[in-house]
Amino acid sequence: MDLTVYWTQFAENKLDDIFNYYKTKASIPLALKLVTGIVDKTIGLNKNPYIGQKEELLNDRPQDFRYLVFKNYKIIYWINKSKNRIEIANVFDCRQNPIKMNETG
Repeated sequence: MDLTVYWTQFAENKLDDIFNYYKTKASIPLALKLVTGIVDKTIGLNKNPYIGQKEELLNDRPQDFRYLVFKNYKIIYWINKSKNRIEIANVFDCRQNPIKMNETG
């Protein structure tokens, strides 16, 4: 199964937010390393899309959301079989209130 990994605009905006926060609070190299690490974690999803655990907090959605973990972040995705791709829906900071996860696009 070879799928395309597609980042939704919502997820890309979250990456931008993470980068901008750490650029201000720490440094540009640290912000870049963190965002690159998050993106790199998704490498290989196209060949093994079921590697992530099911996201129980999003069971009420029609999509079968799964997630990968990188440091304090959950990379939330689902397999869109009709478009033959994996859609990265959100990058969620696990230090936040889990209710905020419902913002997933």
